[in-house]
Amino acid sequence: MLSWGPLSLISVVGEALPTLMTCVLFSNLGAAVTEVAQDALVAEYGQKHKIVGLQSYTFMAIALAGVLGNSLGGILLSKTHPKTLFSIFALLLSAQLLVSFLTREASLGLSKPSSSFVEQSSLCSNRVHTSFLTNIKKQFSDLIVALSGDKISRPLIWVVASIAMVPMLTGSIFCYQTQYLNLDPSVIGTSKVIGQILLLSLTVLYDRYWKNIPMKKLISVVQIVYAFSLLFDLVLVKQFNLKFGVPNDVFALCLSGLAETIATFKTVPFFVLIGSLCPPGCEASVTAFLASALTLSSIFSGFFGIGLASMLGITSDNFSSLPVGITLQFLVALVPLVWINNLPTSLPSIEKEKKKGKSKRSRRNRRVGRVVINSDFSYRRERESETQR
Repeated sequence: MLSWGPLSLISVVGEALPTLMTCVLFSNLGAAVTEVAQDALVAEYGQKHKIVGLQSYTFMAIALAGVLGNSLGGILLSKTHPKTLFSIFALLLSAQLLVSFLTREASLGLSKPSSSFVEQSSLCSNRVHTSFLTNIKKQFSDLIVALSGDKISRPLIWVVASIAMVPMLTGSIFCYQTQYLNLDPSVIGTSKVIGQILLLSLTVLYDRYWKNIPMKKLISVVQIVYAFSLLFDLVLVKQFNLKFGVPNDVFALCLSGLAETIATFKTVPFFVLIGSLCPPGCEASVTAFLASALTLSSIFSGFFGIGLASMLGITSDNFSSLPVGITLQFLVALVPLVWINNLPTSLPSIEKEKKKGKSKRSRRNRRVGRVVINSDFSYRRERESETQR
């Protein structure tokens, strides 16, 4: 709200580069904090209520909101001034802030602080400060213990490394599409909407059908598809699509954001996995750490992309080396498959274990009951025959 509000109300803010970059920095900071907080809340709620895979529904909601938000933003941007769009966005953020203030924490269905902590907090301000620091130290210690286990650390390291090591050339591709091919920015914006629709569809399919697929196999396929989806930018740069009669705007509209969508979908099984493996009491800390690590890996990926573009001499006036950069992207995206064995074969499922345990007990009880009934029946038949004799 502090970012988009000044952009819409103060004209000087949007004209000077330092103030504009400051607003963008604050906006990204707020979005990152919100994302980490929502992931932590979802993980803690799912652990408390024994709901496995709740994170997939969160991604569905995010994808649906992305479709509506990008569509509405595109419509408003084509009919109104950008400052008006900033004002609307600032009002939406203000409404979200107001709802957050009015929402009681008890209504979220999360664990409450212990009574001893509340009593200690009510004594004096110094003891409140001490208890707060003690709680922070305990949470940090629990986080270190949880991350030290191989079941959490290995998948986390794999997904973070698989994102961070791939140099993203998103900025170079965007400049090529808008400055060299002269594509309208609305085409690229609409491709984001299509990408969000695809993300929503993939998340629904994962929740309904793909969750039972071994995780190692599923992530291997997703990583291969992600690597090959990067080559669609190469097709556009080499203009191979024109040879098949597909215009540049249509090709960019349908396939421009495919790699980004698949990269986002790849994180869904990991959020479900980490959320299921979190020890009780540190669900929010571990999931927040995962979200922060993924954000940091995306930053490293962007820096590597800038370095690769600079090394290859890719500028706004020279895109001759862009095919080489895209090819390197494709090859590096296949490297994480080398240590795919660090991933578990399947996702832990509390519900499946419960059903499995119940089915085993029921089958055992049925077998025991059948034996008892048959033995009792045969015993009575034997006694009746003896009485008749």
